[in-house]
Parts: sequence; structure tokens; C-alpha cells
Amino acid sequence: MQFKGKAWKFGDDVDTDAIIPARYLNTSDPKVLAQHCMEDADPQFASKVAAGDVIVAGKNFGCGSSREHAPIAIKAAGLSCVIAHSFARIFYRNAFNMGLPILECPEAIESMATGDEIEVDLDQGVIINHTRNERYQAQAVPPFMQRLLQAGGLMAYVQEQMRDELTKS
Repeated sequence: MQFKGKAWKFGDDVDTDAIIPARYLNTSDPKVLAQHCMEDADPQFASKVAAGDVIVAGKNFGCGSSREHAPIAIKAAGLSCVIAHSFARIFYRNAFNMGLPILECPEAIESMATGDEIEVDLDQGVIINHTRNERYQAQAVPPFMQRLLQAGGLMAYVQEQMRDELTKS
């Protein structure tokens, strides 16, 4: 999987309430969640991002509550992936379960800025910052996690597996 887009940089400890404020948790509609993605950090964020853009963040991205709404909001807003220094454990798993690609790469985070043009090769773990002419190597996404992402998340993956089993019988 490969992505190209503009970087949107955030700091350390971006919690799930910053990603999608609790006042919007009365819906699970991805379109509604997308409209409020990162709203408290930047009220215009959802209207400024373009399909393929990338969130770049510091340490412990996605800390806080274990809401699945956070990766859903990011993905539905059109962001292709999140690159961070590190992720909170529950967000890490929720991201893959919801089909949102993520990469940990501390070196990339330090020099990136909002507006940088980024290219990501998820299979190889390669991140290229075209604006700064820099290349970084993140840990590649394991094959099973790649299959989850290609399917669109855990539920879609399980449905695919069930369909495959039914067609075998």
C-alpha cells in the first residue's frame, strides 16, 4: 500500500478526546465523525485536509479512552495514515481493527512539519518527505496486519474469511 499527501503535525499525548471529542460519540456515522476530526486542536481541520493526507504526531498518539471512534474519524476524514513517534497500545490495535494504517518512526517525526509532502510505502515501511528530500525507515507493517488493512479492518477481514469458507464447502 502506498500513500501520498500533505503532513499535518501534532505534538505528544494526543488523546482520543482530541481526535474526536466526546460530545460527538452519540453517533457512529463515519461521515459525521469525519466532520469533527481533530476539531478541538484545529476547528477547521476537517475542511482543510485532503484525501491522502497524513497525520504526523509525537509520542503516545491516541492515549486516553479506548474509543473506536478515533481511528474511524481519522480514516473517514480522508487521511491515509498516521505516522507517530509512538502510539498508545489500545489505539494501535483499534487503528488496525478499523483499517487505519499507522507507522511508528521517531526519526521522521522530528524533522517533519505541517505542509510537508509525504509519501509512504506501508509494505516496506518507507517514508519519504519530498519537501525536505529525506527518507526514513519505519518498521514495516507485519503481513497479517497488512491483510487487515487491505480488507478494510478486522470485521471486513472476518467476513472475507467466512465467505471464503462458505465457497469451499
